[in-house]
Amino acid sequence: MPSVSRVRSPKAGAAILIAASSGRALAGAARRAGFRPLVADFFDDLDTRGFCAANQPIEEGLARGFTGETLFPALDALANGEAPCGFVYGAGFEDRPELLELAARRFTLLGNTPDVVRRVKDPVRLAGLCGALNIPHPKISAKMPGDRQHWLAKTVGGAGGSHVVPAAFIGAADENIYFQRKAAGASVSILFVADGTKARIVGLSRQWAAPAATEPFRFGGSLRPAGLSRELDGCLRRVAKAITAACGLRGLNSIDFLVDGGDFTLIEINPRPGATLDIFDDRGGALFRAHIESCRGRLPLLSLASAGAAAAGIAYARREIACMPEIDWPDWTADRQKAQSQLRAEEPLCTIKARAKNPARARALLIQRTNWMLGRLEQIQNENAPMGKETAH
Repeated sequence: MPSVSRVRSPKAGAAILIAASSGRALAGAARRAGFRPLVADFFDDLDTRGFCAANQPIEEGLARGFTGETLFPALDALANGEAPCGFVYGAGFEDRPELLELAARRFTLLGNTPDVVRRVKDPVRLAGLCGALNIPHPKISAKMPGDRQHWLAKTVGGAGGSHVVPAAFIGAADENIYFQRKAAGASVSILFVADGTKARIVGLSRQWAAPAATEPFRFGGSLRPAGLSRELDGCLRRVAKAITAACGLRGLNSIDFLVDGGDFTLIEINPRPGATLDIFDDRGGALFRAHIESCRGRLPLLSLASAGAAAAGIAYARREIACMPEIDWPDWTADRQKAQSQLRAEEPLCTIKARAKNPARARALLIQRTNWMLGRLEQIQNENAPMGKETAH
C-alpha cells in the first residue's frame, strides 16, 4: 500500500471507489465533495444509484456480508477504465480486515489500515487499551457468564446494534461470540477525523435503539448536538484524542459511549465513517474531503462543527411488502426502496431526516415524519389491496 507521504490529493472530479453495507451516505458525501463515486453495497437503493457514477450491488450481501468472491469482481468492474484515486470503506469490514489487506494491494486505501481495524475491534485488546489509558470500559468474558441477566453477548468485529443481544439469548459460546457486562447510561457517539497522531472533533450525538423481537439493540437513529455538560463533553473529546494517539487512527472515526449523569463508559470504537454522516455532513462536502486529507496526514484547519440541530432515523416496515408500490418520496427521505422490491416486516424502508434550531424540535420532527411515512405506505398498500383483504394495523 502506498505510504501516506506518497498519496497525492485527488483532483477535482476524480473517481473514487466506495464499499459499505449501505453505501448511500458515503456516496452522497463524496458527490458533494466533488468526486465521482463508484459504489459496491448490499442495497442498491434509489439514492445510491442517483449519487453514483456507477454502482454494483453485492449478491447475497445481507446474508453473507462482503466476501472476496463478491467484493473484488465488483470493485474491478467499477474501476475498469476509471483510474479511481482511492478506496474508501464503511461498515461491513470490521470483522474481515483480510479483505482490506487484499483491497490495499489493488487500490490506495483511504482509511485505517487492516492492523488498526484488528486492534480496535478485538475485544480483549480494546479492554487492555482502555485499562492502559484509564478509560472506563465494561468487563468482558470469552466464557458464558453465570449470571446471564447482567451480561450482553456480542459478535467479535460486529457493527451497529443488531449483533448485540442479552446473554440469555445465547445457548452456547463460540469463538465469534464474547460477553460484555451491562453498563448503565444513554448512548452517545463522538465523530472525529484523525491523522494517525492527532484528532479534530466533528461533534457529539445521542443515539437510540429501535428494538425488534430478535434484535433488542437494533439501531434506531441519532441526534445532534448531544447536549452534554461542558465537563463531560470535554472528557469524551480527550478520550477520542488519546485513543487516536494510541491506535494511530486515520480519517473519519467514531467512538460509542454510555453516559450516566457525569460518568461515562467506552463501549466501542468504529474505525470508519458511520451512520452519523447523515446528521453531520455538510452540503459542501467538507467532511468527506476531511476524511481523504486526514488519511494523508493532513487535518483540516477549520472547524467542522455544524450549526443548529439535526436528527436521522430508520423507518422499519411495519408489515411485509410483497411488491413495493410507486411512491412520491419526500425530499427528507433517503435510502428509498425501489418500486417492485420486496420487504419483510421490520426490514428498513428508508431513512428519515430532520433539521431544526434545537435538538428537541429536530427529534419531534423526525418522529412526526417517520409516522407520516409509514402511515402513507400503509394507506397505499390498503388502497391497492384486493377488495376485502385490507391488512389490519
